[in-house]
Amino acid sequence: MLRFTLLFLLLVFFSYLASSSARPAPFAMRISCGARENVRTPPTYVRWYKDFGYTGGIPTNATLPSFITPPLKTLRYFPLSEGPENCYGINRVPKGHYTVRIFFGLIAQPDFDREPLFDVSVEGTLIHSLESGWTSNDEQTFVEALVFLLDGTVSICFHSTGHGDPAIISIEILQVDNEAYYFGPDWGKGVILKTTSRLTCGTSKPRFDEDYSGDHWGGDRYWHPIRIFGQNADEPRSTENAIKQASNAPNFYPEALYQSAIVSTDSQPDLTYTMDVDPNKNYSIWLHFAEIDASISGAGQRVFDVLINGDTLFENIDVVERSGSRYTALVLNTTVPVSGRTLTITLHPKRGNHAIINAIEVFQVIAAESKTSPEEVKALQALKKALGLPTRFGWNGDPCVPEEHPWSGADCHFDKSGSKWFIDGLDLDNQGLNGFLPDDISKLHHLQNLNLSGNTIHGSIPSSLGTVNSLKFLDLSYNLLNGSIPESLGQLTELRILNLNGNSLSGRVPAALGGRLLNGASFNFTDNAGLCGIPGLRTCGPHLSAGAKVGIAFGASLLFLVLVICSVCYWKRRQNILRAQQMAARGAPYAKARTQFSHDIQMSRHHNHHHNNGNNTRTAAENGPSLLS
Repeated sequence: MLRFTLLFLLLVFFSYLASSSARPAPFAMRISCGARENVRTPPTYVRWYKDFGYTGGIPTNATLPSFITPPLKTLRYFPLSEGPENCYGINRVPKGHYTVRIFFGLIAQPDFDREPLFDVSVEGTLIHSLESGWTSNDEQTFVEALVFLLDGTVSICFHSTGHGDPAIISIEILQVDNEAYYFGPDWGKGVILKTTSRLTCGTSKPRFDEDYSGDHWGGDRYWHPIRIFGQNADEPRSTENAIKQASNAPNFYPEALYQSAIVSTDSQPDLTYTMDVDPNKNYSIWLHFAEIDASISGAGQRVFDVLINGDTLFENIDVVERSGSRYTALVLNTTVPVSGRTLTITLHPKRGNHAIINAIEVFQVIAAESKTSPEEVKALQALKKALGLPTRFGWNGDPCVPEEHPWSGADCHFDKSGSKWFIDGLDLDNQGLNGFLPDDISKLHHLQNLNLSGNTIHGSIPSSLGTVNSLKFLDLSYNLLNGSIPESLGQLTELRILNLNGNSLSGRVPAALGGRLLNGASFNFTDNAGLCGIPGLRTCGPHLSAGAKVGIAFGASLLFLVLVICSVCYWKRRQNILRAQQMAARGAPYAKARTQFSHDIQMSRHHNHHHNNGNNTRTAAENGPSLLS
């Protein structure tokens, strides 16, 4: 029998090990903002990565606003001079469900605001606005949200509100179960759960899941302690007995969470907890129970109702009956709309006169914002770089969301059919832009208004701008643009106002644009000395097409090449002639002597001919060969 029992226990143990090892550890990324090297912090000595992924800001020494803040020495703050929006963009985040947590800090310098107020967004959705007094409330020294990350990245942005510079001590991205905190049909990838409050009852010790030795898939939650709800109205309870069914998927609560509780008393049978919330929001409420009171031995001895803001949502709750036994975890969840600024949870006894509760979690349900078209975001980033946009503009994160903080100078339009935001206007006149217009501007396919007047933009107008068919208003006046007006602008049939005055443009105004003036469009081409071809401008000479201009240029180049070759040939021939003349001049004395010698021989022969007429005794051999055939 003993052998069988040991064998059974071993099988259970190895089965547990196999099930535990089958699931890999969750992804965890912890960043110590402002740090220049990786650090580890007590008591768990978890690793924090050195600072990376930020769009700007300044690292400096940190002052910790709360004892629950990670014991890190640095932070990163974002002065308004670097733009109203600054972000962390973290790549290589596996697709999944995550707890994202940001701890705020204070700058350890006398000239800085002791309590900066700013907004925080995750993936373009506003999740938190710091309020005055946050430094004196431990639960407000950080913000935490459950969010689905599906594209391998996460964007966490901080938005200035004019009340001090945002200062961040740490960022945590901790993977949780894909089904964690499922609360009903509205739960899903389009929903973010922001932690409003998370309480552990009947204790005075604040703890993280790590302190409870909780499962890493729980997301290392912070549990704020509350020993009692009201003075002399209730009492704490605790136990060291093991709690069953606590650390189960998908939420993986730590077992120790259920080893303390608050119990009501005869003087105040109801257990009541009230908290402040934002009005006109939906809240997901999670209530944790385990019967750890030694005075309760079985089912039916403690029964109570649960009311939220006076409405009964759970009736006749018997923890022992519902969980199956004493020292067994029970979790109840409901989601309610709240119109006011308070949320009140009441446990009203029905049998046994006393109620009990071990822990409370409250989440604000936030609909995730639809994001801007990625192609248009990339186009704006290219435009930002090409135009030399001043840092005060920011232009970090998503240009259209959160809707409370769009990019300065950008107008957005929401396309319901595609559930995406698009850019339909850019108003950046008189902003000191001194770059050039990139071809990427043509990727803003929904652009209707573009005003870049009064800057020092140089270079040519890209012909690709003529492919933005939605463009109605285009003002590039008073810049340093040169070259010709692209023929493609004549294809913008929706264009009603075109201001190109005050530049250095040249050439003929496209005929298609000139014809549109007769249809009520307003075009201004003045103060461009090189433009011609429409009333109000000088008359153009013979107009050549681009192909003809290329042909003429090619012909001129070919003629020049032929002239060069002929010149080289003439020069070489002339050199040869001069060389021959020089050689002839050097041989002249010798030639003269040879000519005189030949003359003497001829005279001698002539004399001998006359002499031989009188003397015929000479042989033919003596006379030499005959010159006649």
